[in-house]
Amino acid sequence: MKWSIKVGRLFGIDVFIHFTFLLLLGFLAYVYWRNTQRIEAAIAGVGFFLVLFGCVLLHELGHALMASRFGVRTHDITLLPIGGVARLEKMPEKPMQEFWVAVAGPAVNVAIAAVLFAWLWLAQALEPVHQLTVIEGSLIERLLVVNIFLVLFNMLPAFPMDGGRVLRALLAMRLGRRRATAIAANIGQAMAILFGILGFFYNPFLVFIAIFVFLGAQAEASAVEMQSALDGLRVRDGMMTRFRTLSTQDTLDTAVAELLAGSQQDFPVIENGLPVGMLRRNDLVKALSEGRRHAHVTEVMCRQCATVDEAAFLKRAVESMHSLQCATLPVISGGRIVGLLTLENVSEKLMINAALETAGTAGR
Repeated sequence: MKWSIKVGRLFGIDVFIHFTFLLLLGFLAYVYWRNTQRIEAAIAGVGFFLVLFGCVLLHELGHALMASRFGVRTHDITLLPIGGVARLEKMPEKPMQEFWVAVAGPAVNVAIAAVLFAWLWLAQALEPVHQLTVIEGSLIERLLVVNIFLVLFNMLPAFPMDGGRVLRALLAMRLGRRRATAIAANIGQAMAILFGILGFFYNPFLVFIAIFVFLGAQAEASAVEMQSALDGLRVRDGMMTRFRTLSTQDTLDTAVAELLAGSQQDFPVIENGLPVGMLRRNDLVKALSEGRRHAHVTEVMCRQCATVDEAAFLKRAVESMHSLQCATLPVISGGRIVGLLTLENVSEKLMINAALETAGTAGR
């Protein structure tokens, strides 16, 4: 995620903090100091929120470690002012696997709350909840209350929050993933609107959560629609067959001429008929801005050039492109390059298929 700072690595997963999180800590420190005029209060308030977000990090690790049991890798975890985000390679498509991944996060908070409650009960240190504030009262009891709140809030059926994913998993057992996603997304967006209304009257923070939930539900529903539309298609069905390549002897001047001559943005670099790299538009522009227009394309191209066979399933290829953050893949058949697979071309293929399906339905 952009504007994030890496702070560590846990269980092989990089952990980042978004810069807005640091701004939040600075703002909280100022608010506590202004209200109490005591630096100790500011430090205590910020310290509590750091421990709180430690619980949020453990929550996200719960999702990540459960996903790893089903062969799904987690790219990274980012802490934001509204919570944490574990960026999974993909969400398991089997309903029960998604169910367990979704509940693993809240289950961590339940475990934390249970341990804290047992500690307080054995120590006979439980206090009335109404006496607790953000900076006053037992730290352990405040964390207990916060973890209970995290469980209850995250389990609301507001897709794509944890409760919404649990709802989709349960619906998918009977209705299928596509229909279940549509229902869960509609419910999630309805709850987002409710959050937004409540936020305007009671807590502006809910407005930000409402925006996150509404856009997240919309994006998830669109992604599942695309995945369903890709079922059964092969790479050859969605690849670009009219394309230009560059040789290892070409300079960036040649690449510029090819870029301006058509709509193609990324160019396979070919040697002996096989792609040895990919010259991407952004890399080309960066090199030109550095005054390297006469350099050979081999000096600028991306050498970690993945390829895909034309007979491979298109759905898997698109998932790989998202995972690799690669917008273009050379398509290979019989050891030769026969096309280019781009996300734009895939979208156009799906748009045409949808139009033909609509026309066929109208004709019937």
